[in-house]
Amino acid sequence: MKYNDQMKNRVKRIEGQVRAILRMMEEEKDCKDLVGQMSAARNAMDRAIGLVVSSNLEQCIRDQIDKGEDTEELIQEAVNLLVKSR
Repeated sequence: MKYNDQMKNRVKRIEGQVRAILRMMEEEKDCKDLVGQMSAARNAMDRAIGLVVSSNLEQCIRDQIDKGEDTEELIQEAVNLLVKSR
């Protein structure tokens, strides 16, 4: 699968969030603020996972349909990936 710039930029933003979390820890920032940032990073990662899985699923389904093959197993695998990621 090819990963487009949108996907890569999302991960770069998450990387920046994680670096900010480490900096907050080093600066001994308030727990409430730290947990808020950690939660934001986790949510961003969840959205990135969803984007990767949905983009991959879309392409794979198109390929399966072009080949005249059933897509049910492929869809179930994508759902399992999403569930597993959580």
